Amino acid sequence: MGWVLAAVVLLGATESPAARAPKTPAPASLPGTPAGREAAVLIEVFNTGSGRAMLSFIEDHYAKPTLAQRSAKQHLDTFGTLWENTGGLIPQKVESSSELSIVLVARDKLAGDSVRLQVDVEAVDPHNILRVEVQPIEPPSNDAGRPLTDAQVASATKAYVEKLVAADAFSGAVLIAHGNKVVYQGAFGLASRAYQVPNRVDTKFNLGSMNKMFTSVAIAQLVEAGKLSYEDTVGKILPDYPNKAVAEKVTVHQLLTHTAGLGSYFNDQYMKADKSRFRDVNDYLPLFVQEPLAFEPGTSWRYSNSGFMLLGAIIEKASGQNYFVYVREHIYKPAGMTNSEAYELDRETPNLAVGYTSQGPGEQQSPTREWNNLFLHVVKGGPAGGGFSTVEDLWKFSRALQAHKLLSARSTELVTTGKVQPSPKHENDKYAYGFSDELVQGTHIVGHNGGFPGINSQLDIYLGKDYTVAVMSNYDPPAAGRVAQKVRSLLLRK
Repeated sequence: MGWVLAAVVLLGATESPAARAPKTPAPASLPGTPAGREAAVLIEVFNTGSGRAMLSFIEDHYAKPTLAQRSAKQHLDTFGTLWENTGGLIPQKVESSSELSIVLVARDKLAGDSVRLQVDVEAVDPHNILRVEVQPIEPPSNDAGRPLTDAQVASATKAYVEKLVAADAFSGAVLIAHGNKVVYQGAFGLASRAYQVPNRVDTKFNLGSMNKMFTSVAIAQLVEAGKLSYEDTVGKILPDYPNKAVAEKVTVHQLLTHTAGLGSYFNDQYMKADKSRFRDVNDYLPLFVQEPLAFEPGTSWRYSNSGFMLLGAIIEKASGQNYFVYVREHIYKPAGMTNSEAYELDRETPNLAVGYTSQGPGEQQSPTREWNNLFLHVVKGGPAGGGFSTVEDLWKFSRALQAHKLLSARSTELVTTGKVQPSPKHENDKYAYGFSDELVQGTHIVGHNGGFPGINSQLDIYLGKDYTVAVMSNYDPPAAGRVAQKVRSLLLRK
């Protein structure tokens, strides 16, 4: 999980005096060893929630060999992820301690989970930090080591989400299904603060980038129908496409795998435009059609919203239908998804959640998510994201996909099997055709997530285990992702 949003939040905070102060004695709970002192100051600075303070601490307190291996900014990103998942740490007990190393157990402030923190320092004064390692600690259980029953998964999920809700870290809906049976479902928080309307299990939440799955399935259907090929170039399908390099070089396969070299239409031109005019696929094309390719198609990976918007134009050309009509008739309808659509935000749609974000005008930030996202996001979602759905509809999509109601077994496997590895560090995380494909403890989990200010959703389909997990939130990331990760730890428990 990245730290896009948390970095903005923390870097906007006031710098902590602890980051500039000389190294101070550790609080009574930690030993006064070099490692204990460094661990104490680290936790103090981390708990301020200030990215500037944390960056300053890393630059001042980390050993040169450690910073040579990974930059201060990379270490800051790691702490950003930790902040997203904990909201701060409270030391509980010291497990082991020496002059140059300390291992302690801390409780996270969001959900009360425990983590193990290890800090190793150099032998020479000023004993700068060589390594910081944080690992989650599974709570003790009478049947530790045994897989959990569905009832136990449901109970643990409910308890975890309720802790997040109490800390105002989650608002949304959660559904866990085993085959055709719902294991757990629940809704929390408000769909509208202005009218004090609570979220429901059938509340429509913004999908973010999860619409990419529907776009991918639509392309695969048209391939099955013989109306296009994955190796077709953009120019073969759209002969009038004005960007010659894109038309001649980029293939459908590359658009689906984010290897085409296109970027995102959320650019300066979009930000300055009247957003109410972006409603159809062709409305978006002028935002990026003339942008040069970032790299030779097929040679690298770059997540691209523009690429999937272009796939929407390809679907329209190959099918002869408007993109939204095609998806409604060929995906939503056969799957039984009655609450999924690219609803227009300037029209009143019943039971539609408003997104709440900590990101305000300019660089304003608020931990209480004071703003709604109505003037930040698209007025109508499309092929790259921004539509709406419910946790129930996402489960129906999962069932229809696995039952081959949308695609043949061969095509289903093709679109959900990983083809490129976005990060060299994560060899088990791959991107397929509009789906992520993660190998976690021997289980393939396919699906997609979506994130934007006031939006976070995730669909996990556990192939082979027949579980579907859908989490949707009208809070900033990682509200839904945090819950989905917790459920993973429960379902994959050995």
